[in-house]
Amino acid sequence: MKIAEVIYSTTANKCPRCHTGKVFSVNNPFLFNKSFQMEKDCTSCNLHYDREPGFFYGAMYVSYALTVAILVIWFISDLLWMHLAPEILFGIVVLNVLILFPIIFRWSRIIWLNFFYKYNNSVLQKQNN
Repeated sequence: MKIAEVIYSTTANKCPRCHTGKVFSVNNPFLFNKSFQMEKDCTSCNLHYDREPGFFYGAMYVSYALTVAILVIWFISDLLWMHLAPEILFGIVVLNVLILFPIIFRWSRIIWLNFFYKYNNSVLQKQNN
């Protein structure tokens, strides 16, 4: 798994196998009425995203890791530079996690997909021929 491919797929909301089709129906994660709607299959390479029932339970662990990363970044920033009261720091972290929840949700699912499907440019070339 190349990190650059995973980062592109995750941040651009693209299929992990072909990097062309969208994973989520809408690119904007803050449109709450459609923010969490995933496509069933990739529109370009026909990859079925939901491999089995409960497949995305593993994405919870990725979501947990991303949330902990936010906490660690704020903790180190506070330790080195800001020196805030613990209650204020806690409020800032909770506010950040609440604001970033739609992004964390999407990124965790796409990162989880990237664990199982690798980028394969030849998939598109076969379909074009």
